[in-house]
Amino acid sequence: MESASLLNQADWEHGLTNGQARAAELFGRAETEQKRLGYFHTLKEICQQPWTWLRTCDRMIASRDSLKKDVAGIRSLALTGSGSSEYAAECVRLPLQNELGIHTESISGGSLLMYGGKALPLGRPGLLVSLARSGDSPESSGALELLLDTEPEYRHVVVTCNEQGSLARAWRNHEKVHVTTLPTETHDKSLVMTSSFTNLLLAARFIGMLERPDEYQRVCERLSQITKDLIRSYFDILAKIAASDFHRAIFLGSGPRFAASREAALKMLELTSGRVTTLCETYLGFRHGPMSYAQDDTLIVCNLSCDSTIRAYELDLLRELDRKKLGLSKVIVGENIPNSAVRAGDKVIECRGLSELGDEETPVVYVIVAQLLAFFRCLGEGLQPDSPSEGGIINRVVEKFPLHTSS
Repeated sequence: MESASLLNQADWEHGLTNGQARAAELFGRAETEQKRLGYFHTLKEICQQPWTWLRTCDRMIASRDSLKKDVAGIRSLALTGSGSSEYAAECVRLPLQNELGIHTESISGGSLLMYGGKALPLGRPGLLVSLARSGDSPESSGALELLLDTEPEYRHVVVTCNEQGSLARAWRNHEKVHVTTLPTETHDKSLVMTSSFTNLLLAARFIGMLERPDEYQRVCERLSQITKDLIRSYFDILAKIAASDFHRAIFLGSGPRFAASREAALKMLELTSGRVTTLCETYLGFRHGPMSYAQDDTLIVCNLSCDSTIRAYELDLLRELDRKKLGLSKVIVGENIPNSAVRAGDKVIECRGLSELGDEETPVVYVIVAQLLAFFRCLGEGLQPDSPSEGGIINRVVEKFPLHTSS
């Protein structure tokens, strides 16, 4: 089954080159040439995601019995990570809180390291879910070790893409820690998180669906198909958008899609080495000052809700932007996008199937759009997506720093 899946993936990637000049150019080069140009890993890791989600789905369902024991009887839930991993946690916070019926927070690894149990939600016993690509960031292990010492009523689940990372190796045999490792291919070789982000998000999402594994599988399968259709239809279009004359980018979203917008803004910032500056904001929050960021050189990427009430608020803002003639152009991502939201020069990314799943299940789709935009802009800036940071300002794994303890 796995070999057939990989074959289908290879066939699909080859099929992207049909009728899409940019795809034909990028995929058509030999692997050695792609690596020399510095985009092989990032391109592969973006485009493989629809398949990795299915494997992560299987991995999480296989862990269901252990996870049910971890969740049983808890009165609070905290999700944590650093950087993109924190944003993945924030994407699932609301649905998990609504499904489990307990106070749920998303907390950065750095906050837990500095503030310990004071940063955790009230209610014991509790569960902390730590999300990590490598598991080697200093705050990841540092925060977990601190809380094991100071919060005896907190249980721990670690979800990581790296079975050889510090988090997995140090805690896999601890009686209060359950470690789940995701498929190897989710452990990105590129500097930026792509496959790892969406797979960590979907893995954490399962915690709210432990009693509905069949529905979880259906959601993952549907997301996979929607995203394959998205990449097949808009690969070259996103490349052209990325080549437009913008030097700032704004990413708008509501609820879980705002967390996705945080990740989207980070991807553009990282992959352009800061040459494109970015801002993320909620639709309603945008009026309270951040709107001043929208200038003539600003691309505005709008993640549009499927919920009719939420969408009404979002469309009001888009029409206000048009009235005020703010921004270079808009990229509107959603389903059944009304013509009234689109002005000359705007681009519509129409994703069939989003309404069927709803806003809580679809942040990964919006992130794919942002990943491709950032990838193409990186190439346009003459940078290498696999290692875009000029002068090594940022690294694939955060460099070690001292861990301080209370005196």
